[in-house]
Amino acid sequence: MNFPPVLVSSNPKLKHNNMLEELNDNLQHADGQEQTASIENNSTVEVENEIEIQEPKVTENETVSQDLEVNTPVSAQDEIDNHLAEASEDGSIHADLEIAAKDYDSLSLEELVDELTTLVGHEKALFYKNQIEDVKKAFLNHYHQMIDEKRTAFYAENEANTEFEYHSPLKVKFDHLLDTYRTKKSNNFKNIENQLKNNLTERTNLIEELKALIASTDSNISDMFKKFNEIRERWKNTGAIPKDKYNLVWNNFHFHVDRFYEIVHLDREIRDADFKNNLEQKLEIIAKAKLLVEQPDVTKSFRELQLLHRVWKEEIGPVDKENREKIWQEFSEITKLLHDKREALSSQFKEKEQENLARKNEIIAQVNALSAEKVNNHGEWQNQIVKLETLREAFFKAGRVPAEATEETWSNFKNAVRNFNATKNAFYKDIKNEQHRNLELKLALIEKAKANVDTEDFEATTPIMKQIQDEWKKIGHVPRKQSDEIWETFKKTCNAYFDRLHESRKEEIGVEVEAFEKKKEYLETVRAFELVGDHKTDLDAIKAHIAAWKEFGKVPQNRRHIEGKFNKILDALFEKLSLSKKDSEMMKFSNRLDQLSEGNDQRAIVNEQIFMRRKIDELKHEINQLENNIGFFNNSKGNNPFVKEVQKNIEKYKEELQLWKDKLKKLNNI
Repeated sequence: MNFPPVLVSSNPKLKHNNMLEELNDNLQHADGQEQTASIENNSTVEVENEIEIQEPKVTENETVSQDLEVNTPVSAQDEIDNHLAEASEDGSIHADLEIAAKDYDSLSLEELVDELTTLVGHEKALFYKNQIEDVKKAFLNHYHQMIDEKRTAFYAENEANTEFEYHSPLKVKFDHLLDTYRTKKSNNFKNIENQLKNNLTERTNLIEELKALIASTDSNISDMFKKFNEIRERWKNTGAIPKDKYNLVWNNFHFHVDRFYEIVHLDREIRDADFKNNLEQKLEIIAKAKLLVEQPDVTKSFRELQLLHRVWKEEIGPVDKENREKIWQEFSEITKLLHDKREALSSQFKEKEQENLARKNEIIAQVNALSAEKVNNHGEWQNQIVKLETLREAFFKAGRVPAEATEETWSNFKNAVRNFNATKNAFYKDIKNEQHRNLELKLALIEKAKANVDTEDFEATTPIMKQIQDEWKKIGHVPRKQSDEIWETFKKTCNAYFDRLHESRKEEIGVEVEAFEKKKEYLETVRAFELVGDHKTDLDAIKAHIAAWKEFGKVPQNRRHIEGKFNKILDALFEKLSLSKKDSEMMKFSNRLDQLSEGNDQRAIVNEQIFMRRKIDELKHEINQLENNIGFFNNSKGNNPFVKEVQKNIEKYKEELQLWKDKLKKLNNI
C-alpha cells in the first residue's frame, strides 16, 4: 500500500495560521525550554523545511505556577507549559494538589508541626516538597529564635560555665517527621530514576511502532486505526519521563500522530469519526474551563486549568482543520481570562507583601527602640520582655514579604532581638552578682540562727532571733536555683527556736496568772493598811509591802493594770507619810524598774529612756529660759516679787531635773 508524501510547507503565513493548534496538539511548547525540535522523517515523507519551534525563554528564577509568586511576566500558555514540563519528571502531573502552600512564617511551632504531619502523611508527600521545605525553614527560624531566648534566660540565672540544655518534644517530633520524609524520598529516588528511564524507553519504542505503522504497506485502514488507537492508549498510560526529554519526545510522537492522520485521509469515515470524538472531548474541556472562570478560588481554578490543558494536549487527538483553530482560540481566550484574574490577584498579593514588609520594618524599629530604653530594675525588664514577645509574635503574624527582601528582613529582626538580649543580659549580669552577695549574707544569717536555736536563755536570744529575721527581710533576692533551698533552711531553723519559745511561754503564763491572783488578793491587804504615826515605822512597813508585792513576780501583759492600782495606793500612803517628793518618786520608780527588768522588754526600756531624756531636755530649756529672763532685772531690788517668783521656779525645775537624772541613771544600770 503506497501513500502520498506529506508536505510540511515552509510558507510563513501558512505556518502562522496553523501553528497554534498544531503545536499545542503536538505538544511543541511542552517544557518551556528553548530548543529546536529535531523531527525524524520517514523515507516516504518529503520535508521541504523542518518546523522550527521557538520556545519562550525562562530564567532560572522563574517559578512554576504552584503559588501566586511570578517573578517574570509570562503568558498564560507559557506558564501552563512550564508547569507540565516540570511536573512530568516527578509525576506530580497526576497529583490532585489538594494541599496549597500557606504563609508558614505566621504559624506557631505547634501549628507548623501539625502542618508537616499532614504533608508527610499524605500519600503523595513527595509532590509537596516545596511546601515541606517552606515549613522546615519557618520552623527552624522560630525554633532557633526560641532557643536564643531560652539560652539568654538560662545564663541570666546561672554561671557562665554551666552547660545549657533544652529538650523540646516538638523538635523531636519535627525531626522524626523530617526523617520519615527523607526516608520516603530516598527510597523513592532510585525507583523513580529507573522508572523514568524505563518510561522513556517505552515511549521511544511507541514512536518507532507508530513510524512503522505509518510506513506499513500491507495493512488496511481499519487495522491501522485499531493499531493506532492501541499505541495511543499505551502512550497515555505510560508514566513520566525525564524533564529534559519531555519536549522532544512529545513533539516527536505528535508529529507522527499528525502524519498518521494525513496519511489515512483516504478513509475519511474512520478519520472523521475520530475527529468528531476528539472534538466532543475538547468542547467538553472548554465547558469545564468556562466554569473555572466563575470560581472564587482563582489559584485552585488555575491549577485545575493546568490539568485540563494536559488532557487537551496529551490524551485527546487532533480535530479537523475546520474546527482546529476555532476551538483552540476559544480555549486560549478562557485561559487568558483566568490568567488575567490570577495576575490581578498576584498584583494584590504583591501589594500585600509590600504592606507586610513595611509592618515588619516598623516592628524592627520598635524592637530597636525598646533596646535603647533605660531600664534599671527587674520589674521594668520583665515588662520589656513582655513587650518584646508581643512584637515578636506580631512580626511572625505580619505575613509574607517580597522574596528578595525575606532574608534581609529576617536578619534585621534577629539582630534587633539580639541587641535587646545583649542589653538585658548586661543588666542581669549585674543582678546576678548582687544576688550572689545576697546569698552570702543570707547564708551567714542562717549560721547565726543555727548557733542560737538550742539556747535556753530565751530572754537574751529572742531579740537576737527577731533581729536576724528583720535583717533577712532587708536582704534582696538570691539566685533562683538556691532561693527555695535556703529559705526552707532558714524557716525551719527559726520555727524550731520559736516553737521552743512558745512552749516555754506557756509555762510562764501559768506562773504569771498565779502571780496576778496573789497580787489581786494582796491588793486588799495594802488597801486596809493604816499608818501608826511613827515615820520610820510607817516607812519600813510601806517598804515591806513593796517587797512583798515584788516577790509575787510578773503578771500577764493583759493584766498589768493591777500595777497601776498598787501605785495609786502607794501615792496615798506617801502623801499621808509626808515623805519628800524625791524619796516617794524614787521608791515608786524602783517598783517600775523591777517591772521593766522582769519583763525583759528591751523596747519598753528604750522607750522609757527616750522619754526621760526628753523630759531632761525640756527642763534644761525651761531653766535656761527663766535664767535669761531674770537677767533683765539685774538692777532690780532683791525684794522684787517677780524676781522672787522666777528664782523659786528655777529651784523647782532644778530639783525636778535632778530627779529625772537620778531615774535615768538607775534605768541605765538595769
